[in-house]
Amino acid sequence: MHVASVTLLALVLLLPQQIPPVSPLPAQPFDEWLNGVRAEALTKGISEATLDRALTGLEPLEIVIQRDRSQAEIVQTLDQYLKQRLARQTIVKAQQERQAHATLLKDVSEKYGVPAGILVAVWAIESNFGRFSGVRPTIATLATLAYDPRRSAMFRQELFDALKILDSGDVEPAAMRGSWAGALGQPQFMPSSFLLYAQDFDGDGKRDIWQSQPDVFASIGNYLSAHGWQKGQTWGREVKVPASLLERLPEEAPLQTSGCLARRQMTVPLPLATWKKLGVRTVTGGALPAADIEASLVSGDRRHFLVYPNYQAILEYNCVNAYGLSVGLLGDRAMQAPPAKAPRRATR
Repeated sequence: MHVASVTLLALVLLLPQQIPPVSPLPAQPFDEWLNGVRAEALTKGISEATLDRALTGLEPLEIVIQRDRSQAEIVQTLDQYLKQRLARQTIVKAQQERQAHATLLKDVSEKYGVPAGILVAVWAIESNFGRFSGVRPTIATLATLAYDPRRSAMFRQELFDALKILDSGDVEPAAMRGSWAGALGQPQFMPSSFLLYAQDFDGDGKRDIWQSQPDVFASIGNYLSAHGWQKGQTWGREVKVPASLLERLPEEAPLQTSGCLARRQMTVPLPLATWKKLGVRTVTGGALPAADIEASLVSGDRRHFLVYPNYQAILEYNCVNAYGLSVGLLGDRAMQAPPAKAPRRATR
């Protein structure tokens, strides 16, 4: 599970029935509860030395409980969000970073099959190009959320996984910091995802998704590849949809009825050739490519997108269409050359 499954992107509608009721903290004192965690951790093979370093003097963090119980309701439409997320300065920064890391990204792309632009786009959106990956001490954060009865079972397991990471020597307790929901490093992996997908691409013996750029890009690539990204295929494209088709869309291509919210907001997949017959064209008005692939339609207020199987891999990172489309669109733009810098004017 990636952190997006826990925190949700700000764009998801958090309706009242979707938010679990706020429960009081357990009557059991935190120290007693933590002793139980320690005992169970020992049965999972985590060393006493690691538990001493990680759990001694630990206290619950009230700010984490406050953040967890005050996730805001959506106020932006999909179109508004994409306009804000894909601001010119973000696009230019993505292009510059893709160019600056071109050799490394080429190596990562060759191994995992994920385009350089998509790697940069995920990195950009998850941690603002690595500039902010969270400041909360991860063990204290996860212990707080595991102690809170709202989702204690899920976060208790994430806590054990975080302790396993410490036990492996990949990172020191003081350096293990992340989001208020326990997401780690520049890719913002939950500990369970770290154990499954984090990579040591620079070969220093540690999976360092906090400081090592090779490990960061490789971990993102490995995650997407493991969730079905197919090399040589794109994620989708923006399209033009005839107004007449939008009116009869429920009959021609109804919305999906299962899966996460993002999947239930897209149509059932149809062959690209079928969309072409229905009058869908590229955003520039051209004909859709003659590719043997299925696509689903995702629509905002005015903008429409056909998304292909690789888009589903992006949704495994964060199952919100605003996120998936942001990654896809930014990834495409990142592959373009950055604007040339204007020459400096000579001073007298």
